[in-house]
Amino acid sequence: MNTENLRTFLLLVKLKNFTRVAEQLFVAQSTITNRIAELEREAGARLLRREMRSVALTDEGKIFYEYARRITEMEDACRAAVKGGVRQIRLGATNAVYEDALKDRIFAGIAAGSGYRVTLGHSAGLLEMLFDGLLDVAYVYQSVKRVGYSCAPFSRDELVLLVRADKNCFRDGVARSQLASLPFAMCNFSLPEIGAYLREIFPAGHVFPFEVDNSNKVKGYLAAGLGYAFLPRGIVKKELAEGAFAEVAPLDFARMQLWSYRVCRSDEEERYF
Repeated sequence: MNTENLRTFLLLVKLKNFTRVAEQLFVAQSTITNRIAELEREAGARLLRREMRSVALTDEGKIFYEYARRITEMEDACRAAVKGGVRQIRLGATNAVYEDALKDRIFAGIAAGSGYRVTLGHSAGLLEMLFDGLLDVAYVYQSVKRVGYSCAPFSRDELVLLVRADKNCFRDGVARSQLASLPFAMCNFSLPEIGAYLREIFPAGHVFPFEVDNSNKVKGYLAAGLGYAFLPRGIVKKELAEGAFAEVAPLDFARMQLWSYRVCRSDEEERYF
């Protein structure tokens, strides 16, 4: 498939308007229409549903989108690799591991002349990108065994219960039976172990007033004084040190230990942190 058509498709999904895409690419709108039509012929499926002044992905288009994104990212990576000069290390990490154990090392590496292209995401998605060749190394909460790859423990953290310091009603600690009555933000780390831990300490079918898949958004919830949340301690070191957040001690349940792992090709272990 023509990658120019794929990039046009990806931009159209982002902007949701043929006219705006044509203006941004400096081509006629009919060119955009023809590129999408060619992709749909090659895919053998309708990828986009035309709506009034907008477009939306069909079910087939949603599947196609992920492959289109990967193909264009791999093309970009290939060009960067053969271009010469300072080679960027394509590094993937969960947000918590990045903030706790990677950020300072990366900044020190940049100061020493290294280059990095950082992708933040969930463990499963980052590993998929690594195995697809879109990343050089991934720092994730998931241990894996795969031929040709090395998986080594990288850092250790804990999942701790947090609240804005002036909203802490449990200075002596909280019991598991009290948790369900509190306003909680639920962060979806896409990690089965964390999901199992939370299901164990909350009643079955418990509904959280705020659910999100980004830990920084949970920090915003806490900072607004809206309630409580579980987050890795490493991602809130600054807020704890400044006294903005308070950690609530568990009285009759244990804190979950979080190990992160560095995953990379077996013959490249020495290149990475």
